[in-house]
Amino acid sequence: MIRAYRIPGCLLLLAVVALVLGVYLFRSVAGGLEDRGVTALSWSVAGRIIAVDPGHGGIDPGSKGSSAVEKEITLAVAQRLKEVLTSSGAIVVLTRETDKDLSDPDGGRLITRKRQDLSRRLELAEKQNADIYLSVHVNSFKSGPREHGAQTFYQPESEEGKKLAESIQAEMVRVLGNTKRKAKPVDYYTTRNSKMPSAIVEVGFISNPKEERMMCEPEYQDKLAYAIYCGLVKYFAAATAATGKSPVDRDGALETFIENEGRVFDAP
Repeated sequence: MIRAYRIPGCLLLLAVVALVLGVYLFRSVAGGLEDRGVTALSWSVAGRIIAVDPGHGGIDPGSKGSSAVEKEITLAVAQRLKEVLTSSGAIVVLTRETDKDLSDPDGGRLITRKRQDLSRRLELAEKQNADIYLSVHVNSFKSGPREHGAQTFYQPESEEGKKLAESIQAEMVRVLGNTKRKAKPVDYYTTRNSKMPSAIVEVGFISNPKEERMMCEPEYQDKLAYAIYCGLVKYFAAATAATGKSPVDRDGALETFIENEGRVFDAP
């Protein structure tokens, strides 16, 4: 004889709540261990020269949302990324630090000035002997406002670019918790012409009202910067493990430590 037992509704509810709490606690502990791991590996970016390119600027606003434009968001995230990287001893080259582009004011048509601007950003990184080139952008998809999530891109056939993009993407998935997108190959001017490993980070969709609001919030910008930082730390740690060498510029690293205000960056 088979007997059926009815579980009281209150017990079933408690079981569901316990399961949800267990999953949350497990993820919290796992996330905490991951962040400790990033802290332990932070030496990997010390002395590295990292070119961070806040997309657009000046005459080129980039994509527009209902209340913000791309060039404002990219600059804010890039500046926060510079802070956390320099706190770990990295040498950061920002291609722009204000709302401007690098083209000549009398450079002619917009498309001509845009090409000149992009070319000069790469030249700036190359003159500084940057180890990597990271371009920060904001995505837009007008025909689908529900599209959301940060995503990285790399140049097809670039193995190092792929490693860089995948490392950052994995950390954005982990830290942000609101994207499941994967790094993808794409043929862009900067990644195609960069002489160093490069990647493009689209930090979210400005065409998505909710994500636009989030990307304008300083707290979320800190979270984005931290996620990218984690990806860079793990990328350089893996590169060091593969080669057995860490080309740390000790004088450069020391200088960035001295100039830094001493802010401690914990996981958001």
